[in-house]
Amino acid sequence: MAEPVQITFLGGLGDIGRNCAAIEMGGELLLLDCGQLFADHTMPGAETVLPDFSYLEGKGDRIVGCITTHGHEDHIGALSHALRKYEFPIFGSPFTMGMVRSRLDEAGVLGRTHLIPVADHERLAIGSFECEFLPVTHSVPSGLISVINTSQGVIVHSSDFKLDHTPVDGRLTDMDRLKALSADPGIRLLLCDSTNADVPGATASESEIGPVLEQVFADNVGRRVITASFSSHVHRVQQVADAAVGAGRKVATLGMSMKRNVQLARELGLLTIPEASFIDLDNAGDLAPGDVCVISTGSQAESRSALAMAAKGESRWLQIDEHDTVVMSSTPVPGNEAQVWEMVDNLVRQGAKVLHTGHLGLHTSGHGKQEELKELHATVKPEWFVPVHGEFHHMIAHADLAEGMGLSADNIVVAVDGDQVVLDDNGLTLREKVVPGTYTFVQGTITEDDHAVFGDRLILGEQGVVVATATVDVKARKLVGPVSVVSRGWLGGEFVGTITDEATERVTEAVEEMLAGTDQLHAEAIERKMRRSVGQFVSSRTGRRPMIMPVATLR
Repeated sequence: MAEPVQITFLGGLGDIGRNCAAIEMGGELLLLDCGQLFADHTMPGAETVLPDFSYLEGKGDRIVGCITTHGHEDHIGALSHALRKYEFPIFGSPFTMGMVRSRLDEAGVLGRTHLIPVADHERLAIGSFECEFLPVTHSVPSGLISVINTSQGVIVHSSDFKLDHTPVDGRLTDMDRLKALSADPGIRLLLCDSTNADVPGATASESEIGPVLEQVFADNVGRRVITASFSSHVHRVQQVADAAVGAGRKVATLGMSMKRNVQLARELGLLTIPEASFIDLDNAGDLAPGDVCVISTGSQAESRSALAMAAKGESRWLQIDEHDTVVMSSTPVPGNEAQVWEMVDNLVRQGAKVLHTGHLGLHTSGHGKQEELKELHATVKPEWFVPVHGEFHHMIAHADLAEGMGLSADNIVVAVDGDQVVLDDNGLTLREKVVPGTYTFVQGTITEDDHAVFGDRLILGEQGVVVATATVDVKARKLVGPVSVVSRGWLGGEFVGTITDEATERVTEAVEEMLAGTDQLHAEAIERKMRRSVGQFVSSRTGRRPMIMPVATLR
């Protein structure tokens, strides 16, 4: 009997983010991606969400490496956090390794790893795992399909992908190699991107965006053009630059990540902008608006991003006015819609004309739709299939698609975060919730998993807080000084004084009633009495439910 292989999903199944899986064989553990999930409105104060690393506790010396399939934050953004606990080498394309290097250097953990660049079609051993890396098209350069040879056969991980047959850089997904692997030795298990599994059709080629951008420049002669896209989307940056240079403009970048990624891509030959056409933004003021194109970060309106700051008039580098056309060359990530449209409003208030995908075809997805998924499945012909990378409804849609392609429902396993699948001689078995799969939050320098704090913050943010304090002389069974009730964010204006006075009276009456009795006095009992009296009054008097914080001090 061949040794079984275990795959434990630490994130990425049920969310679009924090992608991470642990593949185990013969006592060795190989990580497949290590990404973060950006916090949403239900997590006030949190900056990012990490994979559930609790599964790795006690296994640090077994980690032989981490494969990074591409350079998006949801696949590499948690590496610095993992490296604070464990040491392991990281493998990926040269561009991905360049992005990883800068992030790990900033985090001060670069010395805890070795970055090992791999070339398209390269084969190498990572511990006992024989790996092969194939080119795949996506919205970031140099993505890799991972072919992992194990004791239980070949496992293929698609990475995030689309089947772009006319990519900007000419680098095609290697379907021929996948077809050859399917024929011999056969593909035992496919793990495949599910993001657009519920969307019919095929994704438009990235190269189709170029003519649209050229028309934007033709329609905005004499106006400065500012484009916003993901800094990792080097192919989009290339097309913006080509259109700008073709229109006789100089190109400047704005935003630290944009500057860093453009520099890295130029050094690796992945981005070509004539030196004579590339300028520093500081020098753009010497040129007429119609002679300039600014390529900026901030397409998702992140609060401190370059474009969001400029939209609010708070940028030291870019002042928006009526001579500007801003091109939103992206679509809002789910959950970001409100802040993106708020930024658009702010840009318009500054006088700019704003173009987005509602006006023109300024963006195309980096994830394959149903026709591309069908083509991949038909090529790979896996024995077993697990949909990955997506919300739960995406994975269910992908499972249905695979069954429609002829794969038996018995050979399709839908897992979620924290689940483990075991591949052995008998097939693939699901073990549910081997680890909790819970969210671990990063808040400043603190990493924690106590979710209750977000409920408190939501109440504080929406309803405010009322703090009642009382000091009690236990022996004399009397109050020492007056009870105090103060609030923040509960009420404002003319009401707060009168109602707070009434609340103070209610709390005083409740405490004095307790003191007049014979029950033993201790702080918790007094605070319960105070909380009940304040809560009942606040609810009946105002119809609001702020956080109640009673504080009893005993003397």
